[in-house]
Amino acid sequence: MITEHRDTLEPLDMWIDVDGRHLHYITAGSGSTPVVFLHGGIVDSAALSWGGAIAPFADDRRVIALDLPGYGSSSRPETAAYTTAYHTDVLGDFLDALNISSVTLVGVSMGGGIALRYALYNQSRVRKLVLVDSYGLGSELPNSYLTYILSRVPQLNELSISLLKRNRRIATLALGGIVHDVDALSRSVVDEFYRLLQRPDAGRAFRRWRRNEVDRSGFHTDFSQRLGDLDVPTLLVHGAEDPIFPTNWSRQAVDRIPDAALDVRPDCGHWPQREATDWFNHRVRSFLNGEP
Repeated sequence: MITEHRDTLEPLDMWIDVDGRHLHYITAGSGSTPVVFLHGGIVDSAALSWGGAIAPFADDRRVIALDLPGYGSSSRPETAAYTTAYHTDVLGDFLDALNISSVTLVGVSMGGGIALRYALYNQSRVRKLVLVDSYGLGSELPNSYLTYILSRVPQLNELSISLLKRNRRIATLALGGIVHDVDALSRSVVDEFYRLLQRPDAGRAFRRWRRNEVDRSGFHTDFSQRLGDLDVPTLLVHGAEDPIFPTNWSRQAVDRIPDAALDVRPDCGHWPQREATDWFNHRVRSFLNGEP
């Protein structure tokens, strides 16, 4: 079941039931080939990652920003593994439920890996692809063995979130582990991050994802050897100071994807769309419009 839809430049909160999941998404604008935005992990959401892009992109196209299961205002299935493959299947079911046969995908971090996986398996349905500090482009672990340990001791993440949710200032400082300059973030971004921390199950979906995606040898999802088969125009955007996934992943990927371009943003971490919002929106819109 889907709630009533109307075309508008003003972002609307919408819900749709898909295969037993109650999915929330934000939508605005109109057009035959929508742009679907996919957020990252930890305690991310459509509004947190893409709140600065939805309205600007809706000027000349239909925009949809999806809350993946376990995140934002979507349902949180108790038994889901929340792997990249799981989220990709949800994305496919979601697009089918909305009768979307042709789509442009924009994904950041974990959402980039989901967008990339969907594009590799459904190339005829993906018009263009934008990967932002994307997962899925390499296997090496940041901080190596520590990342593996964290994936096997979820209580550490639970403890961290329980501490952050008690103090807004500490939560703001914690964003320094994601972005290059916390002061570059708008107040609304910090407010949304702090609001998401208050959920009793904050981080649960991410902990499940990390446990299933990480082992001693590295990340399970690594499409770097398949990028030569990707017949979709692709833009890679990466923060030069990304502390999560190395910029070198995107540098190598742009040489392997037949039709690809790369922009590395200086003085920027893992969230270019939030750290350099105006620049990001202009660059991606230019790509979508076929401009250099």
